[in-house]
Amino acid sequence: MPSVRAGEKTANPLRILILGGTGFTGPFQVRYAMERGHKVTVFNRGKTRPGELPEGVEQLIGDRNGQLDALRDRTWDVVIDNPTSVPVWVRDAAQILKGKVDRYVFISTISVYAENSKPNDESGALAKYDGADAMKETRETLLASDFRLYGPLKALSEQEAEKWFPQQTLVLRPGLIVGPGDQTDRFTYWPVRIDRGGEVLAPGDPKDPVQFIDARDLAEWTIRMVEKSETGIYNATGPGTQMGVGEMLGEIKTALRSDAAFTWASADFLEAQKVAPWSDMPVWVPPLSEEGGLSRTRIKRALEKGLTFRPLAETARDTLAWFRTLPAERKAKLKAGITPEREAEVLAEWHKQHEQTPG
Repeated sequence: MPSVRAGEKTANPLRILILGGTGFTGPFQVRYAMERGHKVTVFNRGKTRPGELPEGVEQLIGDRNGQLDALRDRTWDVVIDNPTSVPVWVRDAAQILKGKVDRYVFISTISVYAENSKPNDESGALAKYDGADAMKETRETLLASDFRLYGPLKALSEQEAEKWFPQQTLVLRPGLIVGPGDQTDRFTYWPVRIDRGGEVLAPGDPKDPVQFIDARDLAEWTIRMVEKSETGIYNATGPGTQMGVGEMLGEIKTALRSDAAFTWASADFLEAQKVAPWSDMPVWVPPLSEEGGLSRTRIKRALEKGLTFRPLAETARDTLAWFRTLPAERKAKLKAGITPEREAEVLAEWHKQHEQTPG
């Protein structure tokens, strides 16, 4: 299903406040909203991508850690909360914005679900917070927990938004967000590696499901949901129909006109070699693992509300083009994916055990 472009301007321009707006998905939200004719204000520290906001965007400077004065005595039709990972951020902003905005959009995550070994729809049980006081958690304590608290704190942040803005809250739960601008390299690894060509270590069975969403598709759908005054909870990942990791890698190869040859190593072999899913082999998780349900998240509700996807080939080409613009030292060390040296070792061991040639 193709992505919906900006096209005609909306018949009902809105005043949109975007908390963040300069990270990964934020700039795409800003640009699409402006193209559609909305009036956009962003609130952030002014440290990320300074000077890159489109003409006509209002920027308010502040900090979610207690420096919110710039939000006082203002009104907007809707606020989009992108960066929140701790519930105190929602509470503090809501204390100022309640009665000043008509709707609150919270960008959450499918990591909020308690059970990830099976597919979840929006009614799935949520992860429980087991700490002393969620309102005392900070970005720093979240990082110190090695993101163990990420899902539970996002779930509590959703609930905080709904508490302050009952019947006015839209919660979107993305899966893996990919595309140009992604600093995690959790998808970028594959276009970069496949473009390099040669024998490529590929994980599991080609039919193992994968899910992801281009940041631009998520951002644009968010704005369209805002325009339609939608509320409620929606899983937001893709593609529109189930895709196997083999299809994903094959489409990237075709898009980049690469000579890559995939050697498929089983999940058991990769585990024995200490090659980790998701980090060493990005996007992929073994379907029978404790996290296997994350690649089969149910998105029927979002599809019914117009979530669309651009072709994977476009995402792959644009991601690689963006990556090539980065400084040499950044490109030299990807933040996800197996290193070339370790990949060669694992491939050699696979061939030793299986006497198999790549194909």
